[in-house]
Amino acid sequence: MRRELAAARGAKVRDTPRWREAGLALLFLAPSLVVFAVFFYYPFEQLIVRGLYRNNIAGDNLRYVGWGQYRDVLGGDEFREGIGHSVQFLLLTVPVGLLLGIVLAVVANRRLRGIKIFQTIFTSTVATSTAVAGFIFLALLNPSIGLIKEPDLLAQPDTAMIGVALASSWQTLGLSFVIVLAGLQAIPREVEEASMLDGHGPLRRFFRVTLPLISPVLMFLLVILVVNAFQAFAQIDALTKPPGGPDQATETIVFKIFENRTPDRLGDGSIMSVGLFAVTFVVTLAQFLLLERRVHYGE
Repeated sequence: MRRELAAARGAKVRDTPRWREAGLALLFLAPSLVVFAVFFYYPFEQLIVRGLYRNNIAGDNLRYVGWGQYRDVLGGDEFREGIGHSVQFLLLTVPVGLLLGIVLAVVANRRLRGIKIFQTIFTSTVATSTAVAGFIFLALLNPSIGLIKEPDLLAQPDTAMIGVALASSWQTLGLSFVIVLAGLQAIPREVEEASMLDGHGPLRRFFRVTLPLISPVLMFLLVILVVNAFQAFAQIDALTKPPGGPDQATETIVFKIFENRTPDRLGDGSIMSVGLFAVTFVVTLAQFLLLERRVHYGE
């Protein structure tokens, strides 16, 4: 009797219409879809449409110019220069942030008395705003009173991006440290003990056991750092005088978009924004496709 009852219940569950399951899923997704539609999809659609028009300087002569404006802007020197500076900033900050985050997290992942104090110190930059970090390094790199007086990094076109990258790497260090440390602390202690019993030394244990187990965390951190690098603006505005200088050596693509905010250039700025979204999307997708096979999920 019990078996028949269980079989009947199982049949009832299996016979649940698929449309009900789909409806329930949409019901739960509805709040998120509404938020995305209002704050992302609609503004992004308006951004694409704005790129098809051009205003005069007063903003009262809106006229349609078509998709040719996309071709001119995305193929122009200004967009290519902005993307080039953003890639340069990315190459100076992402590897440093990733490496330092791993090193500090491994050092701080110890069961020692007082280690929480050091973990708090390493984490402190998370609470530091971009503007504060920029002004701190503006003082440190000052040629008159700073700790690094020669060379004057921020005054030379060839080194200005390095000075900005130093400030940005320091500010994002806390985020990298927190994410990697969380991944390290999630590794079961038994795994490390088994590796030690197998005779693995610290370096071999790190590369053969620890690194594969935290690879999903590292991929997530890499994506976050790359996206943040493409969105760099505030640190450049705070550190360089004039902003984006010298000789426009630190004008990233976001800086170029900001400069195109006048009514007669809103179309150009909108197209650059769409172009930045496309570049970020392609780079992020490439990261997932290339790194996914190297990520170990412990299956």
